[in-house]
Amino acid sequence: MQSDKPPRKHFSMLREFHLADFFTLGNAACGVAAVFFAMLYMGSQSLDHFYAAAAMAPAAFIFDVLDGRIARWRQQHSALGRELDSLADIISFGVAPATLGFAAGLTGGWDCAILIYFVCCGVSRLARFNVTAETLSNDSGKVAYFEGTPIPTSVVLTGVLAWLASQSLVGDALWGGTWMIGPWQLHPVSLLFGLSGTLMISKTLHIPKF
Repeated sequence: MQSDKPPRKHFSMLREFHLADFFTLGNAACGVAAVFFAMLYMGSQSLDHFYAAAAMAPAAFIFDVLDGRIARWRQQHSALGRELDSLADIISFGVAPATLGFAAGLTGGWDCAILIYFVCCGVSRLARFNVTAETLSNDSGKVAYFEGTPIPTSVVLTGVLAWLASQSLVGDALWGGTWMIGPWQLHPVSLLFGLSGTLMISKTLHIPKF
């Protein structure tokens, strides 16, 4: 008996992607590249690798901005696109900056705890946005404001790390020195990640979305 169902095509999922979704994947690719360059730096100690890792953050931000504009231009918003955007953002603006911070010398026990906190805040921030997007949207369907700072603001952190690297203030010479608190080490620079994560999960801080 012959089936009436059409044969499945290879890469059928990709056929359902909109143009904006490919820019979102570009965002994710930049985040993964940043992680790779940060790992290369830890082995080579070449500042070229460090700067390349840091440069992936603004590149990912450009892709992030473009995918939203293209989606609005083509009027092709979808639940898949929103989920793709969140997954890409957590790589590029959550995991990648934390990895670069670790490569820069934030390897103490308290540093690692703060970096993990930062990434978890980013995941929570994006999950909350996806859940509340419809509630916060206005009549046009566009979200009027962000609750807490958007996760792409972590681009500032990578910029700070790149500047510290240019001043030879990373690794053993990391700016602010090393504090011994209880059994673990803390570098003051890691507190910037803690602040960024806390601002992301704030519910009272409203950032207008333009």
